Amino acid sequence: MNQPHQAPELLAPAGDWDCVRAAVENGADGVYFGLDCGFNARERATNFAVSDLPALIEFVHRRGVKAYVTLNTLAFPSELVELESLVRKIAEAGVDAVLVQDIGVARLVRAISPDLGIHASTQMTLTSAECIHVAEELGIERVVLARELSIDEIRTIRSQTAIPLEVFVHGALCVAYSGQCLTSESLGGRSANRGQCAQACR
Repeated sequence: MNQPHQAPELLAPAGDWDCVRAAVENGADGVYFGLDCGFNARERATNFAVSDLPALIEFVHRRGVKAYVTLNTLAFPSELVELESLVRKIAEAGVDAVLVQDIGVARLVRAISPDLGIHASTQMTLTSAECIHVAEELGIERVVLARELSIDEIRTIRSQTAIPLEVFVHGALCVAYSGQCLTSESLGGRSANRGQCAQACR
């Protein structure tokens, strides 16, 4: 499919206020960040409190920057009540989209808030147009491709789907496929799919 050329959206991770301000001041079109209540793949990093959301969203939106919250870990059934409450707070704060790994979380978000954008995290391991078609059926609006794909592979996927694609251009590259790393858990009991990666590959 031939797509009209568009300037790429530049996104930056931002775990605290200093990072948000630096990203905004240096031209980021959007920032993504986790919350300190869990459900994000960088649980051990600095993250925002849920109570920070209103001021944070107001700040970035005033500057024309979008805000994306990472909910990109696997969720257990016992956590769904807590997760539902969190999604409602995220939606009420005016977040532009959430990034998810878990198909069940994607369905939960769509059921709770039909207007809240859903992006597939790189943790969802989407490596082909066929995978992406399934993601689209879940109401996912953008796909962050697995980090292991080559430029040629990305070009092939682009020719086979119209959904917006996102790629990492800088950052850590796991020795396993994105979202499929079991090394940290097998070596130390810390699951990368639960935000506890020990970064054994480094």
